[in-house]
Amino acid sequence: MARLAIRHETFYGYDRPVSFGLHRLLVRPRDSHAIRVADAVLTVSPPGETRWVYDALGNSVCRFTPQGQSSGLSIVSELVIERFPAQLSDVRIEDPQTATPIVYAPTDRAVLAPFLDPVTEDANGDLLKWLRNLVGSPYEPALDSLMRLNQYIHNTFEYEPRDMGAAQDPAHTVRMGSGTCRDFAWLMVESLRRLGYAARFVTGYLYCPANSGMRGAGATHAWCEAFLPDLGWTEFDPTNALVESPDLIPVAVARTPAEAAPVSGTIYGDPGGAYLSVHVDVQAADSIPGAASGMNFSGEDRWKDSRHDSRLPTTGLHAGTGVPEIGRHAATRAEAP
Repeated sequence: MARLAIRHETFYGYDRPVSFGLHRLLVRPRDSHAIRVADAVLTVSPPGETRWVYDALGNSVCRFTPQGQSSGLSIVSELVIERFPAQLSDVRIEDPQTATPIVYAPTDRAVLAPFLDPVTEDANGDLLKWLRNLVGSPYEPALDSLMRLNQYIHNTFEYEPRDMGAAQDPAHTVRMGSGTCRDFAWLMVESLRRLGYAARFVTGYLYCPANSGMRGAGATHAWCEAFLPDLGWTEFDPTNALVESPDLIPVAVARTPAEAAPVSGTIYGDPGGAYLSVHVDVQAADSIPGAASGMNFSGEDRWKDSRHDSRLPTTGLHAGTGVPEIGRHAATRAEAP
């Protein structure tokens, strides 16, 4: 069991005051046998009406509307969680359906249907050509096959951090040979769907122990889940070649990256210009004074400074891309997963 303290700060700044519409936050994990939220504090400025709901996939969603006008919107989520990851070595895989090609029971397949069909196009066949070289022998254990794909993406693609913008089209990632965590996660999700697996996109946080060399710290992280008979939803992080790791802290699952933005919402008015600052820090709870017994760790000196600051363009942007769409009337924006 790992006990971790998480601080996730998001700040939108505007050159001129704006009004706010409904916002949607995905910042709190849902309690389960794999994760327990021991403490949680959400601070929003300007304040407004707040309501917590579960969406269609069981994600814990905060819906709120900041009141009045302001030249900035601050959202700070502080968590203490306990993580209980599955131990794959302890699982006895007895179902012959766990061999490739994968076979799902009819009852499972009905529920998994939204996660089976690819969403993106592969007009030139680049993704399928790439996948053909990775397909293993018939009846290879599915877990072995997926672990091999996870490791292959980690080994062969160059990691290039990119704070802004949507996840790349998987075929584009294959052609470029590079990307960031959300690109690699989306590549694996869409690849697995083409191979007959149910797969979904996961957004959350990454714990990076000292000298671990893991990629993706200081921001929200993204990875993939695949559904395997006998194992259920199983985590694969191609950015760091992790499988069911205690260092992965899932917050929300989605069919596509656009549906998994940690922060999304609407503003009204002409902001003139805008910028976004994101800061995520994850530490062992016993290293943060007060974190183990209650949320009392507001001192900046207690948190590694890993802010991601970006000036936002003012036109031509889209919801769900990680960049606000800023216009003279209404704008919809989202922080990238």
